[in-house]
Amino acid sequence: MKRRQGRSLLSLKIALVISLAMSLLSGCGIGSPNVKETYPLESVNRDGSATSYVYRAADQTVPEVAKELSAEKKPDQISKEDPERMFLVYGNEYYHLQKDPKKETDTLIEVDSQEYVQRNYDSSFLKGYLTAVIIGHLFDSFGGGSGGYRGYASRDIYQPKQGTYHAPTTSDKKIAPPLTVEKKGSIFRRGTKNSDTSVGSNGSIFDRKKDSSNSSKGSISRGKTGSGGLFDSPKKSYTKPKTRIGSGKITRRSRR
Repeated sequence: MKRRQGRSLLSLKIALVISLAMSLLSGCGIGSPNVKETYPLESVNRDGSATSYVYRAADQTVPEVAKELSAEKKPDQISKEDPERMFLVYGNEYYHLQKDPKKETDTLIEVDSQEYVQRNYDSSFLKGYLTAVIIGHLFDSFGGGSGGYRGYASRDIYQPKQGTYHAPTTSDKKIAPPLTVEKKGSIFRRGTKNSDTSVGSNGSIFDRKKDSSNSSKGSISRGKTGSGGLFDSPKKSYTKPKTRIGSGKITRRSRR
């Protein structure tokens, strides 16, 4: 009996530990917000596993962007609200939000890998935004963090130690789907050189302007039998089939 009670208590403890671990994991910022599908890619700096991608949030303040990102995915840590600069931590990704000094109505979203932070940032600079636990996790095993970098917004003054920023190339843009924007377009008739023959004039896909260089109109017609045309139809017989009318008898088989 005592053995059974001991086993039941052990099972109960294991279940409590598992449920506690699951609750802690659900409370943490598993994953990260998908800025790639929300904001345009501004600049890229890649040096092996040390990567930094910068996105632009037009007409949004730093606290507004921070609130939007944290609402999508709860971060492991978020710095106190500040109109100039904020940090959000998602696992091994560090979101550095900065007001653009050249366009103060916009916010720059710098997504740095852990290796990039370790190589380029100074731990003393991060103390004003991140907890000692995270800073210790970042730099204790990497040599203290002696870089003078302070973010993309101030890269002209505090340059990164490794790598340089550049406009995103075609391969860089593949990491981020293009933004879906509301624009008006037109469908052009293939083979015409005159752009005035575009379909979609006056808001209708059935109306198009006349092409002065080519006034012919196309049509699809049934070709003659045996002409070898693309739309030839097989020969049809219009002769009414002959029918035969007759009468018959049903006789009863005689018995012997």
